[in-house]
Amino acid sequence: MADDKKEKQEKAKKPKPEGQGKGDGAHGKGDGKGGGQKKDRKPKGPVLQQMEVEAEGPQAPAPPARLYIHYKEKVVPALSQQFGFKNAFAVPRLEKIVLSMGLGRFAVSGGEGKGNFEKAERELTVIAGQKPVRTLAKKSVANFKVREGMETGLKVTLRGGRMYEFLDRLIALAIPRVKDFRGLDPNGFDKSGNYNMGFGEQTIFPEVNSAEVTFQQGLNITMVTTAGNVEHGRELLKQFGFPFREHSKIEGR
Repeated sequence: MADDKKEKQEKAKKPKPEGQGKGDGAHGKGDGKGGGQKKDRKPKGPVLQQMEVEAEGPQAPAPPARLYIHYKEKVVPALSQQFGFKNAFAVPRLEKIVLSMGLGRFAVSGGEGKGNFEKAERELTVIAGQKPVRTLAKKSVANFKVREGMETGLKVTLRGGRMYEFLDRLIALAIPRVKDFRGLDPNGFDKSGNYNMGFGEQTIFPEVNSAEVTFQQGLNITMVTTAGNVEHGRELLKQFGFPFREHSKIEGR
């Protein structure tokens, strides 16, 4: 009997293994109700992707546009030497590019015309890489059935890197796709050295899927520069690679 009491006392002194206490579950210590420990769940979806990106560290910024580097390294020295600019900030530069579409006929027709207006808006967004704004009529014109405040067009203004990227695509991809192209009109400048040009259809831009186009729509492009006169503005665009023809149609040659 004494031996049995000693064995019971020794067993009582030994520490009990985990999972065998009161209220313990089958997989570990619980909360007194028989529940086990909850396993840590891994985040899913966007949260996991964001954690992976943060673990990799900050990403490198996008490289500058190709034509921006061309302007800094080649255009500025060439124009400074040709026109005698002593300060690099006095050299003419592109300030912005404005793309515009006149869609008054769709605003007047309504119904199907409204759908075409929205299609043109999507196509201009693809071309510019930026959502356009809808322009409103400034006054009512009875002959064209236009009322003041009616949406009659679209406009996009590009600046900075997006402007140079669009200019690169315009010169290298869009202009060579024009049918029977014989050069840009060299007399499309105003007195401030800004250049205006237009295209009869939007499908010259490779971003627009020509199989999905249901109507042809013209597009006007304005290059706003800081040139100040026609000669400086024309030479600036020549340095970028604009293919001007030698003579204007106005001269009859």
